[in-house]
Amino acid sequence: MMSRDSEKNGELKDAGQESAAVKNDFSKGSIIKTILTQAVPLMFANIVAVLYNIVDRIYLGHIQGAGTLALTGVGVAFPVITIITAFTDWFGKGGVPLCSIARGARREKEAKRILGTTAWLLTVTAAVVLIAGYLFERPILYAFGASDETYRYAREYLTIYLSGTFFFVLGHGLIGFIHSQGFPRYGMFATVLGAVLNIILDPIFIFSFGMGVYGAAVATVISQFATFLMVMIFLLGKKAIIPLQGEFFRFNPRVANDIVTLGFSGFIMSGTNGLVQIACNVMLSIYGGDLYIGIMTILTSIRETIQLPGKSVSDASQPVYGFNYGAKEFGRVKESIVFTTLCSGAYSLLAWLVIILFPSNLIRIFTSDMQTIELGVLACRVYFAGFLWMVLQFCAQGVFVSLKYTRHAIFFSIFRKVIIVVPLTLILPRVGGLGVYGVFLAEPISNIIGGTAAYTAMYRRVYRSL
Repeated sequence: MMSRDSEKNGELKDAGQESAAVKNDFSKGSIIKTILTQAVPLMFANIVAVLYNIVDRIYLGHIQGAGTLALTGVGVAFPVITIITAFTDWFGKGGVPLCSIARGARREKEAKRILGTTAWLLTVTAAVVLIAGYLFERPILYAFGASDETYRYAREYLTIYLSGTFFFVLGHGLIGFIHSQGFPRYGMFATVLGAVLNIILDPIFIFSFGMGVYGAAVATVISQFATFLMVMIFLLGKKAIIPLQGEFFRFNPRVANDIVTLGFSGFIMSGTNGLVQIACNVMLSIYGGDLYIGIMTILTSIRETIQLPGKSVSDASQPVYGFNYGAKEFGRVKESIVFTTLCSGAYSLLAWLVIILFPSNLIRIFTSDMQTIELGVLACRVYFAGFLWMVLQFCAQGVFVSLKYTRHAIFFSIFRKVIIVVPLTLILPRVGGLGVYGVFLAEPISNIIGGTAAYTAMYRRVYRSL
């Protein structure tokens, strides 16, 4: 009797998964509707996700008597957090497109193997990063631009933040597998839950409990745990089309090689962000001091937030690219690329106008210090001068990664940040008395050159061949 019940339950589960798979078939229906259905929840989730750290910076920047130093100290810790994110993206963004392609080709067992191997890689990565972070915390922070005044705040934040490494790496790294299976609302909810907790807990820990920077980090770790828990509940539950199963949670050399190779561009993109932050902090500490590192922290925060809607459309398109590519629906892939470019471009133009016209209003969100606001206005306009071209980089990279053009994805990730931004950041401050503004000028130059080059290559190599 129990055997029949068990068999019946298994059949119902299989039928439910099959129904969900048919419903979330990206090769059917309107491309625009499919992408927007994915993009809207993902955009909202991404914006809320950024609030994890953005809210910390907003509250810390308004601590009476120590706001600027606290904000700068957290800014010094950014490269470490960015590097952790880079390793997470390496495996997460390497696994998700492969899983989408396998699902589009109806190879479900292969898709499960990809998910399991990705989870294994992320778990090992979290352990290594955690140990290395605690062992080398002090020399790393000083190397990344900390002064004797700001080291205390950077150490306080990073020490607590590292304790939640497992939660962040697995939660952030695996959430893409929820979106790629056609459940963007659940993925959005998992992210929103953590961010809302962070927004609520930040002022309580920072001000009510008087914990300052420690409190901001504690609130972040608790929030990351909430997101991690929701991701695990889904992937281990019955609703997942491609669930995380114990038999596939292992190191598979062939699959791992594909994930590492394809995801390396994501690692480069995130990792080089950390490299750029380090170069900026070091040069700003020489030419402007802690105040300008604080300004760069604010501008980076604004960029992370305001670029998300455009980037989210590009990210949401990737499972659609991969699924249709796996299903050999190449016309739909081309249609998706056109729509993504136009939609992201229109948003980026609107966002750029807001930044250029109202820079002081955006800076005031993070600080009430008048000197920071006054000096930050010109820096903001310089830094965001090439913002429109950033969308070209996002769109091109999304296509390269989704369709397994690995070498192109890696090259253009390195090209913009390593070949253009970092050298310019180190050289321009010494040219014509530019000083700190040379650091801010490196960003728009790299956006224009890097974005144009990447999109041109994508059009000639990928789009026309489709």
